[in-house]
Amino acid sequence: MEGASLLELIAPTLAGLNAFSAVLLVWALVAIKRKQRDLHKNLMLATLGVSLVFLSLYVTQILTVGHKRFEGEDWVRTVFLWILGTHTVLAVCLVPLVLRTFFLAWKERFAEHRRVARITFPVWMYISVTGVIIYWMVNHLRPYS
Repeated sequence: MEGASLLELIAPTLAGLNAFSAVLLVWALVAIKRKQRDLHKNLMLATLGVSLVFLSLYVTQILTVGHKRFEGEDWVRTVFLWILGTHTVLAVCLVPLVLRTFFLAWKERFAEHRRVARITFPVWMYISVTGVIIYWMVNHLRPYS
């Protein structure tokens, strides 16, 4: 991407990291359902690492170049804002959920870990998938004119 701006480089990277997180989460779920605990643990640590890289790049993007505004004033923008709003609120809620889920696994309190993970997993998946949808809507559905 010769001459690409920082935003143009970071945004697709963030979407890719979100997609990769979703794949890792599903893979980790399959692993634990198959009782492959070590694989599950490694996949979840990888997912956490990918998410930390995402968070670092996202904060860098916001502090350096900001983000694009979704164009238009119609029902599509309303849908976009609803997805963005739920994504943002749940992303904030996800942090303590992830920390608690990992803490319980680390302490080998697996019954509690499973109960919390049943909430953490769908929230984390929603954040990962809607992150990709938000990227697509802003950059491909309605890119800057």
